[in-house]
Amino acid sequence: MSPAARPSRWLPGRRGRATLLLLAAAAVLLLALRLCSPPPLSAGVPLSTAVLDREGRLLRLTLAADQRYRLWLPLEQFPPVLVEAVLLHEDQHFFRHPGVNPVSLLRAASSTYGGGPRIGGSTLTMQLARLRWRLDTRSVPGKLVQIARALQLEAMYSKREILEAYLNLAPYGGNVEGAGTAARLYFDKPVAALSLPEALALAVMPQAPGPRGRFVEDGRGFVTLGPGLQAARQRLYGRWAARHGEDPALRARLALPLRLRSLRHLPFAAPHFVDRVLAQQALHGPRPAELPTLLDRRLQALVERRVQLHLQREAARGIDNAAVLVVDSRDMGVVALLGSADFHDARIAGQVNGTAALRSPGSTLKPFLYALAIDQGLLHPATVLRDVPSAFGAYTPENHDGRFAGPLTATEALNRSRNIPAVTVAARLGRPDLHDLLREAGVRRLRSREHYGLALVLGGGEISAEDSARLYAMLANDGRLRPLRFRAADEAGPGSTLLSPEAAFITLDMLRRHPRPGAATASELSRWPVAWKTGTSWGFRDAWTAGVVGPYVLVVWLGHFDGRSNPALIGVETAAPLFFAIADAMRAAGYAVAPQPSRARRLARVPVCLASGDLPNAWCPQRGETWFIPGVSPIRVSTVHRPVQFDRASGRVVCGPFDPATMRREVYEFWPSDLARVFAQAGLPRRRPPPGADCAGAAEWLGSPPRITQPYRATRYRVRFDGHAQAGIPLAATTDADARRIYWFADGAFIGEAGSGQVLAWQPVRAGQIRLRVVDEHGRSDEREVVVEAE
Repeated sequence: MSPAARPSRWLPGRRGRATLLLLAAAAVLLLALRLCSPPPLSAGVPLSTAVLDREGRLLRLTLAADQRYRLWLPLEQFPPVLVEAVLLHEDQHFFRHPGVNPVSLLRAASSTYGGGPRIGGSTLTMQLARLRWRLDTRSVPGKLVQIARALQLEAMYSKREILEAYLNLAPYGGNVEGAGTAARLYFDKPVAALSLPEALALAVMPQAPGPRGRFVEDGRGFVTLGPGLQAARQRLYGRWAARHGEDPALRARLALPLRLRSLRHLPFAAPHFVDRVLAQQALHGPRPAELPTLLDRRLQALVERRVQLHLQREAARGIDNAAVLVVDSRDMGVVALLGSADFHDARIAGQVNGTAALRSPGSTLKPFLYALAIDQGLLHPATVLRDVPSAFGAYTPENHDGRFAGPLTATEALNRSRNIPAVTVAARLGRPDLHDLLREAGVRRLRSREHYGLALVLGGGEISAEDSARLYAMLANDGRLRPLRFRAADEAGPGSTLLSPEAAFITLDMLRRHPRPGAATASELSRWPVAWKTGTSWGFRDAWTAGVVGPYVLVVWLGHFDGRSNPALIGVETAAPLFFAIADAMRAAGYAVAPQPSRARRLARVPVCLASGDLPNAWCPQRGETWFIPGVSPIRVSTVHRPVQFDRASGRVVCGPFDPATMRREVYEFWPSDLARVFAQAGLPRRRPPPGADCAGAAEWLGSPPRITQPYRATRYRVRFDGHAQAGIPLAATTDADARRIYWFADGAFIGEAGSGQVLAWQPVRAGQIRLRVVDEHGRSDEREVVVEAE
């Protein structure tokens, strides 16, 4: 029997007529159902989320619940060139048929079952029905179900809704569905940005053979269109050109290989950041199809390269992990985040996000202590602090090098990270203190003030890199604390003011005077403003460097997530080099170098005597300038340099009016006894003023009063009152250089006297709260209350 005489299974026999009647009835029923409001075609379809960087490039596409890559974009986001190309290739009569094109079906049936090539007759609506309900349409019953479903779709939904659904569900190789998904994965761009050659390629992909027939691997993480797809695209362009006109240049471009990203090399950039953003988004409702963030993928790659190079150099010292956070202080956007050195390395627990982990901050909190002290009028950058042996109750802090530097300006004490001056400042702070500031800043798991005591400023608490970044950004934002922003949708609120603009400006200026390792100033080699501070935790478990680099905040941490100690984990030795490697690379890459302008208005530059940090008197030999907040910063005239008058004939100190004919004048440095002792221990003894020197201008130069150093503050002393011999409570005080003797009193009763710098043993006569007072021979005094308990 010839093919023409062979009976067709598609001819409308009795059974076929019944089927057509059923389909017609179903169509009438569905037409009535359209008057109702059907659920959207996206309902119940599991979807992916495209996490994007600040330029709209893909960081990661999450898998949908059914393990497919599938986005759902509104029809308006698909470019007209793609929509037209799809209709031209799939269904040119889409807007004119009721969901089924009888002519196409008959032509397909005649060819397929009449001995010709197998061709498709499905409309775009029928293809959507097959995709939406996962139909098997290789048999006649399956094809009839597909037709019925297509009529159902047309009855319940508009053409635009059907077209939108098809564009979002069409297969694009492997487990990729939807043209928007394919544009992100294959071309690394939003579907709206497709060029005509790319749109034509996407239009022909759904009807191509399996993945092996679609693409040809090039061995470098990319693929090109297979011969079948290339030919189909050329044919589609022929129909396009017939409608829009021939373009020889475009025809030539279409002949060239089109490079697409291989599905085996999908982006998995900034994994800790993406996980952080997805977790944050989960708190705000369902994930959108696209989740724009503020991450700078170019800067992220720069940070990752610098970290890898640094860890390669430090590998011999056992340092194998790091975390880095970069924040743009202008909008508080997190522009780079590296949670660990390698997300996939289980040896270092690489999937842990080190920027969110609570770790001991070492000395990185000291700048905020000094900022609070500046705001409270306790010091200015040139105020001289004492780095001498000190005790604060039972707490006796030490410097990391075990030495004492003597007098230091506040700027030097901060940048050299001296512990004793910092604790001294912390002990003098009123409210708010550092604990108050951290609580107001929202630091997690902050314990009580009593739990930390004065050790909080030395790293006694725990803080995350995220917290540190917010605090340093506060300095760059005139004392306003603002939340970090990860998503583009996160609001950039005004924040809350925790410091004055003046204190924030001065503190940053102090940190910018911190010389970088191997350079005279922090900006000498990087050539842009860098304010930075290092930190090393107790036991060498964490090495930090945090600071403000131009308008950016950069926080670097090195250590081990399991808390192992390593003597090489010292902030200035291991974290600071990485900090400056990143800072210099940012500048070389063209990132902004100008810091944010400050709103500080109540600032002045005043002269100071460099030796004392106070206003210079007539005999100060070396002078400088410092920032000063009028009405806030401490102000007094320096008394370190004082004139002493000698009789020319006898060489003895004389008092009274100065007569150049019979007297000569020499200027001495009157250092307190504790500082004089440190100078002597350092091999730098100062020339001690001669006896009787205090009479020279005593009315004008009052000198410094003694300062009680023992008994300690906030300490209870237990004493036996049963007559048994026991060591007395030590009484000690520092004195001015012009003081030779000091006198001690308890509740007004005289106890005894001692020489300057000497300790007196005291035997209390009763228990309770006792007021001690020390007076030098010039009448200058200091007081302290001590609690004595009976043993």
